Amino acid sequence: MRIATWNVNSIRARVDRVVDWLVREDIDVLAMQEIKCKPAQFPIEAFTAAGYEVEIHGLNQWNGVAIASRLPMSEVTHEFAGMPGFAKKAPVPLDPEAPGTDALGYPLEARALGATIDGLRLYSLYVPNGRGLDDPHWHYKLAWLEALRADTERWLSENPDLPLALMGDWNVAPFDGDMGDPSFSVGNSTHVSPEERAAFHAFEAAGLSDVVRPLVPEGYTFWDYTQLRFPRNEGMRIDFILASRAFADLVTDASIHRDERKGDGPSDHVPVVVDIQLEGEDDDMPMIFG
Repeated sequence: MRIATWNVNSIRARVDRVVDWLVREDIDVLAMQEIKCKPAQFPIEAFTAAGYEVEIHGLNQWNGVAIASRLPMSEVTHEFAGMPGFAKKAPVPLDPEAPGTDALGYPLEARALGATIDGLRLYSLYVPNGRGLDDPHWHYKLAWLEALRADTERWLSENPDLPLALMGDWNVAPFDGDMGDPSFSVGNSTHVSPEERAAFHAFEAAGLSDVVRPLVPEGYTFWDYTQLRFPRNEGMRIDFILASRAFADLVTDASIHRDERKGDGPSDHVPVVVDIQLEGEDDDMPMIFG
């Protein structure tokens, strides 16, 4: 099975590129971020024609996540328990009893979508950007990551053998080698602050590991559109697949598809892919005797 994550930066603008890539690369499951549309606006017909069903969580022209799969999806969930909301005019909360709000009444954004596919528990995640170290959005980002970490720890405590993968745009460059954009500096910029890196690494203690880095130790997944960042290879590695031991044990290969940043109208992110071997996947293949 081939599983991928890709911040598509507007699915309506890039549906042809995305579906063409899905078919060409024989992808079974794709977690998408920044779809930037409501479910009714999602170009689902192109995916259906290519043999995919799609689950969509989008609220407006910002954010939004989706999962496209050749296989049936079940136990579909929007958000995760404890996920915080965000309001630009904090600290004035909304009605805590209103739908689509957190425990304090702040509106929840479309940043998380979970589904079970062939026994795997998969999430498409779009972690808040943070915007700046003095911005309320940065504190929201840290709270969002901590809530996700706590839920991850609980999920694996309740089911240690759960094949879980958290996939998406994490908006954190956890190591110095993951940041090649000269406009960011450790200690002074979001994405590379000690607090954000600590929040990212806390998922290791919760029972997850980066299943791509051991197979692809170098390479960026994002290049800003400005300042010739891509031709200069001044990118960032901020898109990850963090997985439980049960999922990691299934991984046979991984890749970062850098060429998808080329050509007409690319996203500023590229796909990150893992190949996994599920039990019985080759049972229908003919045996070869020597």
